[in-house]
Amino acid sequence: MADESLLNRIEALVAEEHALQHREADDASDEDKLEDDRQRLAQVSVELDRCWDLLRQRRARRRAGEDPEQATVRDADTVEKYLQ
Repeated sequence: MADESLLNRIEALVAEEHALQHREADDASDEDKLEDDRQRLAQVSVELDRCWDLLRQRRARRRAGEDPEQATVRDADTVEKYLQ
């Protein structure tokens, strides 16, 4: 995935994340909808972390003179356990 495509995916996920956060307030009276929103928000958050990780890998490889196409998407468990 090219950097531009990756950035477009990140932007789309951020937009969805913001929409879900705003919708959460509207769904406060409906427990089922609220739970669905929270579950999707958690999924989006993990996917965002994975996309950012891949972008960082690609940039690091490029800076090191390596092929950015060799960067790989890491599994959610790996990415979510990084210390920030």
